[in-house]
Amino acid sequence: MSYHLILISPLFKTIEYEVGDVVELLPSQNPSAIDAFIERCDLDPESFIIVGPRETENSGVNEEMVTQLPIKLKTFVELTMDVTSASPRRYFFEVMSFYATAEHEKERLQYFASTEGREDLYNYNQKESRSILEVLEDFPSVQIPFEWLVQLVPPLKPRAFSISSSPLAHPDQVHLTVSIVSWITPYKRTRKGLCSSWLASLTPEEEVHIPVWFHKGSLPAPSQSLPLILVGPGTGCAPFRGFIAERSVQAQSSPVAPVMFFFGCRNKDTDFLYRDFWESHTREGGMLSEEMGGGFYTAFSRDQPKKVYVQHKIREMSKKVWDLLCGGAAVYVAGSSTKMPSDIMSALEEIVSEETGRSKEDASQCLKGLEKKGRYNVEAWS
Repeated sequence: MSYHLILISPLFKTIEYEVGDVVELLPSQNPSAIDAFIERCDLDPESFIIVGPRETENSGVNEEMVTQLPIKLKTFVELTMDVTSASPRRYFFEVMSFYATAEHEKERLQYFASTEGREDLYNYNQKESRSILEVLEDFPSVQIPFEWLVQLVPPLKPRAFSISSSPLAHPDQVHLTVSIVSWITPYKRTRKGLCSSWLASLTPEEEVHIPVWFHKGSLPAPSQSLPLILVGPGTGCAPFRGFIAERSVQAQSSPVAPVMFFFGCRNKDTDFLYRDFWESHTREGGMLSEEMGGGFYTAFSRDQPKKVYVQHKIREMSKKVWDLLCGGAAVYVAGSSTKMPSDIMSALEEIVSEETGRSKEDASQCLKGLEKKGRYNVEAWS
């Protein structure tokens, strides 16, 4: 399941970014879980702390956790310590065994920390995606000092998303396309992604302050005179929604180059992301219309007995793809990092080989030449 999220800047603040950029945001952890962790570790949530590395040698404190000024302990845990989603490492169990006062817990923790217990630890910990809080609750006799917890608990990491809006079309807004991450563990426990599930829980009426950072991604913002061949199955379509929205605004005042867009998903009726948006741009004068020299091509892999993917649609449109490439077009690919990027590359190699009569090896070198010139860009994620 995927959904669309709009972040709006605070009053009198300007959001500056380009299409193709990436935004990182820091997720919020469940408040009740934070309270449970603080209570379980017998900590004072209202106390103030300063965290820094030892003067002698590296103590293992992550630099992201270092504070220059006093900070309330509860706030520090909320913003820097991933106690609700990240699984602890093997060394965490070794330290726990040192602080365990119940003999049966000490023995089990020592076993988990041993070479012989690695497989059982993996089954208990990583395969079940147990959090720091859950592990601590499973061993109630363990009381680790906060000085050790700061070093052992994984830092809370920002999550990165491709921006799916255009600053020209959506001033002072950032649009994100988010897939809700959910899975079932071997012991049939439902797990959900920390960031995606938190974002999905927000309502339009809520005013939430989210720490965000903007970065250049792998997809440079194209000039409006550059023809584009876009390939974005699934949530890979996110940055290209911004590309097309921006080019649509630019077209109102000056000429723009054509855009071909290949979109793929499993089912047309259930996960056709931004269907109305794409189809509106295929109509007369739209950025994806035949009239403008572009086109919109869809592949719904599960809607027929034989699976159809975006690379199949690219091969079907080989003549038009080749003509755009000859006209100086740039290729942009975004989406899953599994097989998709290499499948797209193979499809384009076939087209170049067929149209030029050259070998696949020569076609591959041709596409590598496009990469060096900045005309073949890929942004893939796992």
